[in-house]
Amino acid sequence: MNAVRQPMTVDDVMTCRVVAVTRRASFKEIVRALEQWHVSAVPVVEDGTRVVGVVSEADLLRKEEHREDGPPPVGASAASRRAAAPTAEELMTSPAVTVRGDASLAWAARAMARHQVKRLPVVDDRGMLKGVVSRGDLLKVFLRSDEDIARDVREYVVGRLFPGAWRSVEVEVEEGVVTLSGLLGDRSLVPVADRLVRSVEGVVDVRFELTPNRV
Repeated sequence: MNAVRQPMTVDDVMTCRVVAVTRRASFKEIVRALEQWHVSAVPVVEDGTRVVGVVSEADLLRKEEHREDGPPPVGASAASRRAAAPTAEELMTSPAVTVRGDASLAWAARAMARHQVKRLPVVDDRGMLKGVVSRGDLLKVFLRSDEDIARDVREYVVGRLFPGAWRSVEVEVEEGVVTLSGLLGDRSLVPVADRLVRSVEGVVDVRFELTPNRV
């Protein structure tokens, strides 16, 4: 019997070469880092690579918005104080929203949507920076070829779920859309097949054109 294919994780798609800044990084140093690396946010680290926060373009733009306001008065809001901040420690959002390298791509996508961010620092179990995963990284799975997707569906779904119908259930993939057609005796397995096929990396949609096998 074929081994169960392990789903892709953040480790598989993240960018390992990443820029980070320390708490003491100045406003201009952060701007230069964003420009040089063509990113919209940078992790803030201490003790070498432990992630303590993130500074984004939105954090930096608050300073421009309040540039003519002068220094914040005593008792000013946290947003106003951050707008006038000169260093990463005062500008950053902390604690940072991070993701583990062994997290699923779906988990990372939900975290980005929930926190409305485009990038997440990837950390190990000690909170040390390993890389960064972006929305674009998560979309890399959809660059898989139709042939690779079809192979996985045949081996890890059809071959395991419908072993007796291996030769009567056909798999076709076009632009990531999987179609299962042919004869199938047990229609109750279709919802299970739908979930399993959709879990294969790169699948955009699933269609069924199955007919009952009455033999």
